[in-house]
Formats: sequence, structure tokens, C-alpha cells
Amino acid sequence: MASVQPPVKRRYDASRRREAAARNRAAILDAALRLFTSRGYTATPMTAIAEQAGVALDTVYASVGRKPELARLLIETAISGTGAAVPAEERDYVLAIQAAADAETKITIYAAAIGRIAARLAPLVAMVQQAAPAEPQLAALWREIAERRAANMRRFVAELATVATLRVDLDEAADIVWATNAPELYQLLVGQRGWSPDRYEHFLADAWHRLLLAG
Repeated sequence: MASVQPPVKRRYDASRRREAAARNRAAILDAALRLFTSRGYTATPMTAIAEQAGVALDTVYASVGRKPELARLLIETAISGTGAAVPAEERDYVLAIQAAADAETKITIYAAAIGRIAARLAPLVAMVQQAAPAEPQLAALWREIAERRAANMRRFVAELATVATLRVDLDEAADIVWATNAPELYQLLVGQRGWSPDRYEHFLADAWHRLLLAG
């Protein structure tokens, strides 16, 4: 009598599940960005985001969290230019700035990076400005990011000071960069005054050369 062989167990393919989860997450972020920037943050329910993304509401919560966490993720991914938040010290342009041998090159690299970041953030700025007065969590998030930017600007000008003499002290230099690289300025010059992104980047680099470097 032939022996009965046990059934062959299928190897679980976790990669397919990860790919599906990544697709769902990307669809949710895309839907949220479209709806938040067209309808507004307050007027967009999570059910509308789920419907637009083609997923269940529970999938939205499991993938990105509740609405404030979703807004944070949109802002963080706009800053990083990837599908996830990336610490400043790990971003490619920061590493390139650190590797550059002179202040002019460091400034040029940073101005180009800020141009790309501001273009991604600009649609979200209007959303935050409109919703923040009625949404304390969103207002707190934007303040947190502003303070984080200020700390990063301090690191940037300290990096400049290692290879060049600054016209002003580090704190004032950091404030100048913080103010001029704000996405609101991009929104004004590119969004309202019709500047090209290249013109904006060149403006930043030229302004920082003039305002920050001695001689």
C-alpha cells in the first residue's frame, strides 16, 4: 500500500503583500493630496480619501493613521521627496553639502534642493494656512516643522562657517536662511508672480551669497 504524502505547504510570499500595501499607501497619499488641496483639509472626510484611493476606510487608518497623521505624512514626504520621512542628516543633498569643499558650492546645492522641496510643499502651504486656525493639531504640526527647519538652518550655516567667513553671526545667518527658504516665499514668487523654478533657485543662491558670505 502506497504511503500517503503530506500536502506540500505553499511558501508564504510576503513580498506580494508588501507590494500591495505600498500601492495602497501611495494611492491614499495621492488621494489625500488631491482632496486636501482642492476641497481643503477640514472639508475632506477620511471616507472621501478612502473612496478616491479605492480602498476600505480601515485600510486608510491601518496604512497612514488618522487625519493629523496623514497630514504629517504628506508634509514629511514632500520634504523628503520619497515615500517616507527621511532625517535631515540622511538626505542626499545634505551629504552633498557636507562633501562640498567651498561655500559657494554648498549654497548652490542647497538652493537647488530647496527649490525642489518648495515646489512639493507649496500646495500644502495653502491647506495648512486655511485649516490651522480651526485645527490645533495641524497648527502644532506646522510650528513643529518650522522649529525643525530653524534647527536645520543653524546646522547649514555652521557648515558654511567651516569653509568661509560669514558677514553676520550664526544665529542671524540661520534666521536669514530660515526666512528666505520658507515655502511661502516660493508660493509668492513662483505661484503668484510667475517666476520659473530655475529663477527662484538662482535668486536664493545669489541672495545667500550676498547676505551670508563676507567679501
